[in-house]
Parts: sequence; structure tokens; C-alpha cells
Amino acid sequence: MTKSDLPRDFVEKCMAVTAKRPRTIIDHILKHGHITTEELKEKYGYKHPPRAARDVKEQGIPLEMFRVVGSDGRKIAAYRFGDPAKARFSKLSGRTAFAKALKAKLIELHGIRCAIYLEEFEPSSLQIDHRIPFEIAGDDVASMNDPRAYVLLCGSANRAKSWSCEHCVNWHELRNPEICRRCYWAFPEDYDHVAMRQARRVDIMWTGEEVSVYDRLKKRTMELQKNIPEYIKEIIEKHI
Repeated sequence: MTKSDLPRDFVEKCMAVTAKRPRTIIDHILKHGHITTEELKEKYGYKHPPRAARDVKEQGIPLEMFRVVGSDGRKIAAYRFGDPAKARFSKLSGRTAFAKALKAKLIELHGIRCAIYLEEFEPSSLQIDHRIPFEIAGDDVASMNDPRAYVLLCGSANRAKSWSCEHCVNWHELRNPEICRRCYWAFPEDYDHVAMRQARRVDIMWTGEEVSVYDRLKKRTMELQKNIPEYIKEIIEKHI
């Protein structure tokens, strides 16, 4: 589908998006009809294409994935606009000042801390994310100025959340915000399930001088021929 095939109001609303990453992808698709994961990585430097594509979806713009042949002859993923009739444009489009104020409020409430890893990061390394994905709940006037509807995540945690959400039955079929409200990825401080799986998670990150502890742990698990999560569980079970 070329730009001329798209409804004018759809194109105008796409062009109203000012956030850098989604706008970059939107402009590329409007010009070329689609964008490949190869182009996202090599031309624009986005190392996690699904997260970049999700940024567009979070603006309420439908995308669909399909396969093309990459430069090495292998099949790779590409993205193009989906059905314009399914667009639900985010009320946050272009509101960079709001994003800055919201981030400042979240830092005031929770510190410069990733909600998943509970580790401190540079403010620039933390990303604002809807607790309940935009694709499930959209934006509403009541929540747009409510920091409780958002969370700060580091890039790694945000990518992990994206992958888990996009492989959840609720994402593809049910689209029930109440299910998300009891999910680890939305409220890691109080949850009943992880993407509708009866599971519990503890995400641990070793930083700075702690890396040497991780290296010793890794060496020990190799000696025991065990994986790290298995060995950590054994240690915990012995001490509680």
C-alpha cells in the first residue's frame, strides 16, 4: 500500500507524530511502503526492531509484519501499515513536554530505578512505558496525567516486556485490561500471573563491582554442570 492509497486523514495523523523513533519508521514506510528489520538495525541503528515497531503501534497506528528477502538472501521480517480503519491514534502523539513532565514525576515517586530490575540507571536510559499496553487499553483522559498508569523501564526490561506481552493470549485474543492489571509486567510489585502463566519472576542484574560475583557464580555452575537459574533456586531453597 503506497502513500497515495492511504486515506488522507490517516496520513495526516501519522505525520502529526513527533516522537523520533516512531516518526522515523512512519516516514520510511510512507516513502517506501515498508521497512525491514535489516533497515531498522543498519540504517537507523535500532537494535531491537520489534520494540521500534511497537513504538509505532503505541501511537495507535496499525502495523503488520510480513517476510522479505534480506541482503544475504535469507528471509527477514518487514513492517507495513495495517488496515487504516483500525487506527487508534494515541492522545500522547507529539506531546514531548508531557513526556518530560511525566518522567520527572515518575522519578520523583520511584527514583531513577527500573521497575523490573530495581536497579538505578541514568535518567536518559529509562523509558516511560504504559503499565497496561496501549494496544490493550489505549489512552483515556483520566489516565493520561496519572503517573500510576505508567512505569519507568530500562531498555533491557522494556524489550523483555514487549516480547512477553506480544506473545500473550490477552494481546492477541482477549484484550482485557483487567488481565493486564494482575500481570507481572504491569505491576511487578503485586501480581498473580506472568503473561497469563502461573509463574513468579525475580529479575536480577549485577552491575559495577557485582559483576565479579556473577562471574564466580557462572564459573561454579559450569563446574557443577548446572544452569544459573537452577543453581540460584537451589541456594534459595536451602536458606528459607
